[in-house]
Amino acid sequence: MKFANPLISGTLVKRYKRFFADVELEGGEMVTAHCANTGAMTGIKEPGLPVWLSRSDNPKRKLKFTWELVEAEGTLIGALPNLANALAEEAVEAGMLAELTGYDSLRREVKYGTNSRIDLLLEGVGKPPCWVEVKNVHWQRGPGIAEFPDGVTARGAKHLVELAGQVAAGERAVQLFIVQRSDCDVLRPAADIDPVYARTLRESAAAGVEVLAYACDVSPAAVTITRPMRVELG
Repeated sequence: MKFANPLISGTLVKRYKRFFADVELEGGEMVTAHCANTGAMTGIKEPGLPVWLSRSDNPKRKLKFTWELVEAEGTLIGALPNLANALAEEAVEAGMLAELTGYDSLRREVKYGTNSRIDLLLEGVGKPPCWVEVKNVHWQRGPGIAEFPDGVTARGAKHLVELAGQVAAGERAVQLFIVQRSDCDVLRPAADIDPVYARTLRESAAAGVEVLAYACDVSPAAVTITRPMRVELG
């Protein structure tokens, strides 16, 4: 996923009220950027971290800048969770995810479960539908180990139960973790942060939900899914 225009580098001053980030640009100018990540952003919101912003010329936007990338622990990390869905779609359509090839069509935001919408629905002649829930991952605590979630996510656990329901109905279901950093080889649930989610992930996997994780190459030019990661459910 290439950025439409060159990103602008700066230093994070503070992230506040969930949606705002004050950034000092290289020339010393202070700007307020839109923070499209409403989660805890554990490990990537500390003042002083290098960040990269995109700029919009849309006159209707209140904030011209959007926080796109951050550098932490010596690596570049994608800061936008919603980009994970676009990355997954791009990779599926390009045949980059071996487990998700061979389908004829891809649809997004299809209703299923209880008031839920699936991120990706893959369909093909002679195949059961494949329901793919995408989760973005940015957090690393141990070297080479990415963890999810970094905060309690009742919604995430609900989605896992609904994926298991699709499997019980004779269809295919996948929980796909997109890790927007390149320095991790393993994905683990953060059981100490959200034990319910970790338990539900294990139970859904035992029920037939496939759990996949892919790492990304992140640069100021583009974010691209590159390779599969090992998943350890504990």
